[in-house]
Amino acid sequence: MPTSHQIPSYLTQHDIGPWGVYLEQIDRVTPYLGALAPLVETLKRPKLILAVDVPIRRDDGSIAHFEGYRVQHNTARGPGKGGVRFHQSVTLSEVMALAAWMTVKNAAVNVPYGGAKGGIRVDPKTLSRGELERMTRRYTSEIGIIIGPTKDIPAPDVNTNEQVMAWMMDTYSMNAGNTVSGVVTGKPVSLGGSLGRQAATGRGLFVVACEAAARSGLAIGGARIAIQGFGNVGGVAARLFAEAGAKVVAVQDHLATVVRDSGLDTAALLVHAAASGTVAGFAGADTLPEQDAFWAVDCDILVPAALEQQITAANAHVIRASIIVEGANGPTTPAADDILQDKGVLIVPDVIANAGGVTVSYFEWVQDFSSFFWTEDEINQRLTRIMREAFAAVWQLAEERKVSLRTAAFIVGCSRVLQAHEMRGLYP
Repeated sequence: MPTSHQIPSYLTQHDIGPWGVYLEQIDRVTPYLGALAPLVETLKRPKLILAVDVPIRRDDGSIAHFEGYRVQHNTARGPGKGGVRFHQSVTLSEVMALAAWMTVKNAAVNVPYGGAKGGIRVDPKTLSRGELERMTRRYTSEIGIIIGPTKDIPAPDVNTNEQVMAWMMDTYSMNAGNTVSGVVTGKPVSLGGSLGRQAATGRGLFVVACEAAARSGLAIGGARIAIQGFGNVGGVAARLFAEAGAKVVAVQDHLATVVRDSGLDTAALLVHAAASGTVAGFAGADTLPEQDAFWAVDCDILVPAALEQQITAANAHVIRASIIVEGANGPTTPAADDILQDKGVLIVPDVIANAGGVTVSYFEWVQDFSSFFWTEDEINQRLTRIMREAFAAVWQLAEERKVSLRTAAFIVGCSRVLQAHEMRGLYP
């Protein structure tokens, strides 16, 4: 963690968590920002942080309180955009970092948004459906003063889905006195959601993985794929890799790592995981005795699609993949980045690799404003074009500047944000 930064009083100097990873990434890109470098301090401070108490009445009549956040990191290029996660490990540092990565991501793929993120510190598995709905609605009411279709647009993230977005939209609309479909994205199609949104992050990841493989001389057909996380991102990516002829040889979730050297039956595994909530117990595979053994699996492409800070200095040495495509936000620490770069591993960073979700969220937002909806083929074609163009621009810059893809993506994203600040000026 860099020691030169002025750490805000609400974080701990000696352990600032994921926000420290983000700050180090900004330090690494700053020398490449040229005349914009003096403005970089703007990127090291969130624009707005809202911490809220989320009280609900439990089914047994007791009252429970949960810790909630919404952070708007930067809105120079447009309204804030970013997901809402429900997870027991949510912290302010994490939400700050996730909001900041959204700022860079949205600029890197050139959608007209700033970066935002939200979360509640809760294990949603401990809540009934009614309790989950009451918590979602109370949280939405608490952050309602800063969200809106032209201010900040939430979306699904870890442990949230289209039903949660429907509750958020309805709550905001009831308080506004009219239906406001554009306040969130990732909604059900019947409420103004977009076709293709649910699979968008995994599809976008697959597109850039294919682009990276092609430029590295690796054929997707027959390539060995290992995926950490088998939810909306990892599951969709696994299906698309398998359909393209790749072999998904390992999948890990929070309970187990299942492997099959000849390739897992991803269709059967998806059915099993949907029914049981985990890949554990899948009959068509072997199970590794230790979860940490996942990182040493023999594979060509590794996809970390779970949570942040999964690839660290402790396990980077054992990774055998030649390409890592980051489906999660912030899964690789800067120390691990350095180790992997020394090993010659190509890392496609999160701010490009998992940008498919926010890209189709942008499509949904546009469709809601116009009340004119596109076909799924149109959406997938536009998504593929944007992802390929964004990846190509980052790849070209990395080649020209002799930097990693992560640094190149940050150069593109941070430059666009700071150019917007420079043109808008400082008010008042």
